[in-house]
Amino acid sequence: MKNIVILISGRGSNMEAVVRALEAEGWPARIAAVISNKPEAKGLDFARARGIPTAVVANKEYGSRAEFDAALQETIDRFAPDLVVLAGFMRILTAPFVEHYAGRMLNIHPSLLPLFPGLATHQQAIDAGEKEHGATVHFVTAELDHGPVVAQARVPVLPGDTEETLSARVLVEEHKLYPYAVRLFVEDRLSIENGEVRILAPAETTSI
Repeated sequence: MKNIVILISGRGSNMEAVVRALEAEGWPARIAAVISNKPEAKGLDFARARGIPTAVVANKEYGSRAEFDAALQETIDRFAPDLVVLAGFMRILTAPFVEHYAGRMLNIHPSLLPLFPGLATHQQAIDAGEKEHGATVHFVTAELDHGPVVAQARVPVLPGDTEETLSARVLVEEHKLYPYAVRLFVEDRLSIENGEVRILAPAETTSI
């Protein structure tokens, strides 16, 4: 049984998708905690209603990123995580923090990485005349939005798309993609070799 800690900053729709999938599909895992850097994050209400432990580590209370990350790490580690899931966690994390969770921290980014790291990805895709856009789940490394890719989902960029319409179409796919990727980790089906992710076949079951 793996412990999953999810970090959010807002409504946590991807967190909800992971929680619902875990419950519906019976993964060998539990959501050990949902943690936010914002006490007003709506996703905390969803977690509490599900009986999931929650915590707040407010970044405004710390004088530096390093101090905040140290406090956040201490809080996360109280829940003995096997996996840390970033679900709309709007903080750039320091290298020591990322290294502490190397190989066991996932993020979802709303673009087809390596295209458009950072913010405003949907508008960037429209402005660049892209025909396809989408989302990427990747392992987190010290370089922002550049970790080994686990999986991607693609959507067409349609004539007349706005940032809002394209974002909504991508979000639908994110809610499928992230639970899929997290489940692969939970089932020990992800391997990083030479900086690339291999998805392993499901373990075979035997019967007598």
